[in-house]
Amino acid sequence: MKVLVVGQGGREHALVWKLAQSPLVTQVFCAPGNAGTAGDGVNVDISATNVEGLVKFAKAESIGLTVIGPEATLVAGAADAFEKEGLLVFGPTRTAAELEGSKVFAKDVMRQSAIPTAASQTFGSAEAAEAYIADREETRLVVKADGLAAGKGVSVCANKAEALEAVRRIMRMHEFGDAGKRIVVEEHLDGEEVSILAITDGSTIVPLETSQDHKAAFDEDRGPNTGGMGAYSPAPLITPEMMDQIIAQILVPSIDAMKKRNRPFKGVLYAGLMMTHQGPKVLEFNVRFGDPEAQPLLMRLKTDLAQVLLSVAEGRLSELPSLVWDPRPSVCVVMAAAGYPGEYEKGAMIRGLEEASRVPNVKVFHAGTTLRGQQVVTNGGRVLGVTALGDNIGDAKLRAYQAVKCIRWDGAWCRHDISDKARRHPT
Repeated sequence: MKVLVVGQGGREHALVWKLAQSPLVTQVFCAPGNAGTAGDGVNVDISATNVEGLVKFAKAESIGLTVIGPEATLVAGAADAFEKEGLLVFGPTRTAAELEGSKVFAKDVMRQSAIPTAASQTFGSAEAAEAYIADREETRLVVKADGLAAGKGVSVCANKAEALEAVRRIMRMHEFGDAGKRIVVEEHLDGEEVSILAITDGSTIVPLETSQDHKAAFDEDRGPNTGGMGAYSPAPLITPEMMDQIIAQILVPSIDAMKKRNRPFKGVLYAGLMMTHQGPKVLEFNVRFGDPEAQPLLMRLKTDLAQVLLSVAEGRLSELPSLVWDPRPSVCVVMAAAGYPGEYEKGAMIRGLEEASRVPNVKVFHAGTTLRGQQVVTNGGRVLGVTALGDNIGDAKLRAYQAVKCIRWDGAWCRHDISDKARRHPT
């Protein structure tokens, strides 16, 4: 079977790498891919937003399964286009993908299904939002653009002045374009964040191993939000008992709610949770593998990924045997370009990749890279996801940062505390 992976980030490189290991798979294509996917698969020069071109390629190459990585492609209805042509695809339809495409829609689903989440208000004008914030007591608030904003549309505000500034940037300065036509203003939740991903064919739900992302740019969770500066798996914060509660109170009601709305959900449901004193509460839903969570998760997955994704696409997930996981933890450290998450330059020559790959139990996943001749150069804000397995979380972290030290380009930087949160929750 030939497989097509759509996208060009670290998540897509991890998917290509894992799918290529399957005995079911003869060839893995990636559209448009990056320098890493060119090594583990075959890149195809088709944009992830060119749905018509992707479908045409899949038909011409007799692709057995297409796996859609980016949320924007799903929200645009790519899965619908593949299904319409009778092609097997892993990923939710456009109406199901609205769970991530619209924070207002997601909040509505959660409210109607009694899924625990932060109290919130929705606004369609800056004036109404500003009046609401001004009338509130001085408190921490979170301001979110309704639509997709590459992980940067959420502002965690320490006071009213910061919240008003967030409204100004989103709704008056149009920092995120049409994604900011509506906003959600919600209470700030205290606790620790965790990522819960589950695969589902709309009927059966199979949770994946736990993971924890690091959204803030700098050490100790300081600085602006990014698309994610690193992740590790498993997250010891989530006990088996807590996982049962999350499945019962969040995952099952979410899939049921989508079915009742005639928007059956098929693919990966990603619940970003805050673990509060009152229990887990949903911060956001995503409708695809997380990036960078996919990297440590897929490093640990021992079950054939192609078999898993195919069973979802064919609606027979209930027949799949239990997933098998490497018991060793995994840590992914994102190396970023100077200036990220703000403005950054592209085209810097990356050195030391071969040296890094020789560190035992390490895989360097490419995100924002491209090839200039035979030379790998930077082509994005988050450039690499250096991922390692270790006998324990400390060992995995040591190996990941050992490989990071091998890699060099002008302006390269990373957080230095990825996975340190795990120490707060001894297993």
